[in-house]
Order: sequence, then structure tokens, then C-alpha cells
Amino acid sequence: MKMRIVVLFLFFLIVSHLSFSQESERRMALVIGNSEYENINSLRNPANDAKDISTALKELGFEVSSIINGTRKQMFTAIRKFGQELSRYDVGLFYYAGHGVQFEGRNYLITIDADIRKEEDIPFESIELARVLAEMESAGSRVNIVILDACRNNPYTSRYRSLNRGLSVVEAPVGSLIVYATPPGDVAEDGPGRNGILTAALLKHIKNPGVDIEIMLKDVRRDVQATTEGKQVPWTNSSLTGRFYFAPGRQEYHV
Repeated sequence: MKMRIVVLFLFFLIVSHLSFSQESERRMALVIGNSEYENINSLRNPANDAKDISTALKELGFEVSSIINGTRKQMFTAIRKFGQELSRYDVGLFYYAGHGVQFEGRNYLITIDADIRKEEDIPFESIELARVLAEMESAGSRVNIVILDACRNNPYTSRYRSLNRGLSVVEAPVGSLIVYATPPGDVAEDGPGRNGILTAALLKHIKNPGVDIEIMLKDVRRDVQATTEGKQVPWTNSSLTGRFYFAPGRQEYHV
């Protein structure tokens, strides 16, 4: 009987510590959604996606900065500021919805004012994803999360034949997790409703209490796969060394 009481007491302490650490950790996010492009086809969902993800993250304790329809200058400035401030936080999250392309094995986020007239313009007219990852890695946060609801289609593949479909594989720095809307080299669907298909699934599951992020992403993957009848399957690259819960609470052990 005494042993059972001791075990229950220890279990209570562990659960209390996990809940406290999740609720007390400092969380910061930069959210960008580009819909209204000036020189290529616009997209229906990304602006809505960014607004809805921002709202959800704020409710989950993140301090959120957001940009809707960002120019190159706006995005560059916001990313640099994000990196400078992130060192004071335990968790960093970067979310991007909009056009993205790969060029010479590197991934680029297309700003709304990008004026790309030849392939070689891409590095100068857009934002390289590696810049975001470098800012987050140098900040030294315990957990860094990157969510890319990009590559809804590649607006340049018909114009520049050497460009590949989708984004390329990027190594996740230690303590990081990168979420792609599709596997490397594939293209995502824009979505028939208010949100992109990946973001709609994220919004459905992100507030589930006590679910580790990597388990939550399996639920997201299943939803996207079912919605698209197997045509789109989100892909992740993780080097997380511990657990992370968007919403603390009773742990639900499921796969």
C-alpha cells in the first residue's frame, strides 16, 4: 500500500513538472503567408493560412509576428529580427505558405514582388530557406520548428525547364523539425476551401492536449493523405532530441 502511494506521488510530480515546463517555456513564431503575387499567378489560401495559424499559435502561448503578402525587404527584415530575438526563447517556429522553388539544390521562398526573368534571378529576388534555418540554429533555442506549406505549384517550371518540381531535401539542425506539405520534389494542392490541405489538417490537430508533435504529425499526414486520395503526403525531417507538445495536458499514447 505504501509503495503504491509512493509510485502515485512520483507520477504526480512527473506529470506536474511536464505540465509546468510546457506552460512556462517561452515560445516565439514568425508566420508568413503570400497570396497576392505581382508577377506570377496568385494563390487562394496562403493569406488565410497565415492568419489562422497565427491565431492558433497565440492561443498556444506563442508570441507571434506575422506578414501577409510580404515583399523581399519585409521578409528579409522580419527573418533577421526573428533570429535576433529568438535567443531569448525556448521554442522557435517559422511558418511559410506560398510559392517556393528549388534552384541548384537550394530552396527559395518567393516574395510577392519577386521579378524573376531568368533562373539566375531566383537567389536575388527571393529568400533562401537556408537563411531562416541559420538564424534559428544560431539562436540556440531548445526546439525549432519549420512548417512549409509551399510548392502548391511551381510557377516557373514551364518557363525554365531545368527547374525541378517541389522543394529539395534540407538537413534539420539538431533540435529542429522541418515539415513539408509534400515529399521532396513533389507539388502540393492549394485546397478547395479556406485553407491549404496541410494547414487545414494542422489546425485540426495542433490543439490536441498532451500529444507529442511527431505523433500529431502522423495524424496530420493521415488526414492529408485521405483528403487527397493519396496524391499528397506530408513529409518531415526531424532531429529533435526530446518531446514537444503544442498543447500540454494528459498524454495520449497512440500511433
